[in-house]
Amino acid sequence: MDIFGIFSIIGTIAFAVSGAIVAMEEEYDILGVFVLGLVTAFGGGVVRNLLIGMPVTTLWSQGYLLKIAIIAMTIAFVLPVAWIQRWRRSEAFFDAIGLSAFAIQGALYATQMKHPISAVLVAAMLTGIGGGIIRDVLAGRKPLVLKDEIYAVWAMLAGLAIGLGWFKTTLELLFLFVVIITFRMLSVYFKWKLPRRSLKAAILEQERKREVQQ
Repeated sequence: MDIFGIFSIIGTIAFAVSGAIVAMEEEYDILGVFVLGLVTAFGGGVVRNLLIGMPVTTLWSQGYLLKIAIIAMTIAFVLPVAWIQRWRRSEAFFDAIGLSAFAIQGALYATQMKHPISAVLVAAMLTGIGGGIIRDVLAGRKPLVLKDEIYAVWAMLAGLAIGLGWFKTTLELLFLFVVIITFRMLSVYFKWKLPRRSLKAAILEQERKREVQQ
């Protein structure tokens, strides 16, 4: 199996289980669990394919990944609650695995198609975070990948490194895989965040000052 296959399997399992657990948290039935899990695992790749010119129907040629995702979601659905709670404690780690695997996979697809580095960055980012965004929207949540901690940046950095040709061999890509996971976990542990500007907080502060002046 080539490096594409390895990254695809790792990312599929990590994201499928992530989607399934979110569905169970929201008390969806078993159909909802499978739908949310599949969307999380494959949604980012479908959006990426649309943007870089790959046939969307490529998804249907990945029958083995669909089977792997279904098996992973079925196991998650029947796991004892104690085991699911253990997964949730390690959720950020497994999510980082999926992010890294899919970001690298997306960047490799884009470079194979000879796209410019801007397209490689977008492909890496969308493959890494697209499924999570769709999952959160369907679950009625604010997309955490755009709000909480540094997330999409690591996917883009993976795309940049591959687009510039710094990582090509299997060993180099595996090293990059570990590096992205490490940085993602560091951002979780140290709560690194990108700059943000809250208009709501600013407006409330202005109103408070007016009340004090009056």
